[in-house]
Amino acid sequence: MADNIARVFADALATDPTRPLLTWYDDATGERTELSGATLGNWVAKTANLLVDEHAVAPGDPAAVLLPPHWQTAAVLLGCWSAKLTVLDTPGDVEVLFAAVGRVDEAAAWSAGERYALALDPFALPMRQVPPGFADFVSTVRGHGDHFTPYPGGGAGDAALLARAQARAAELGLAPGDRVLVDTRAHPDPVDWLLAPLIARASAVLCGNLDPARVGSRAATEKATHQLV
Repeated sequence: MADNIARVFADALATDPTRPLLTWYDDATGERTELSGATLGNWVAKTANLLVDEHAVAPGDPAAVLLPPHWQTAAVLLGCWSAKLTVLDTPGDVEVLFAAVGRVDEAAAWSAGERYALALDPFALPMRQVPPGFADFVSTVRGHGDHFTPYPGGGAGDAALLARAQARAAELGLAPGDRVLVDTRAHPDPVDWLLAPLIARASAVLCGNLDPARVGSRAATEKATHQLV
């Protein structure tokens, strides 16, 4: 059984890094963003390099990710896991914290060495106004390298997360080349919207603020083989 999230991500890219790996919709704004494996891999590498080069994090250091399902959240989580950080579920002391602009108030419950805010802009544009006490993730991460060599072995929580993802992929019947359409409001767990498709070498179509009337047409347009709605 896989026990290294960074390795699972690398394997998902290996067959064809140009194929769409993650597609994001927001029905409230009309946004659609499609990322190939190579593009997402660049964002993941930049995030990991930011953590290691700028903040000298060490394997096992804790991090907080106060972000909804989104393609930028995928980059942050995979970057943390590539650097072998432990992403905590409950407030505590962390080396670095990432928060959506709508959730920065929640950061008060955490003690963090570094804090980054994400506007989750459709085009990943820099923030016009950065919340006090935070740095703009997008502006900072862009200056880091597109390649990162993950540490050998998995992080402390990798095996448990991947065991859940493998079970979920089997439950959904995911196979290489499949595309799973996900209602992110109903399924916010990254095991559902990120890790299960990755471990199955499938791709995900993430739908934020999903309009139920659009499920059928979207599934047809995106050639979805499975729906998690």
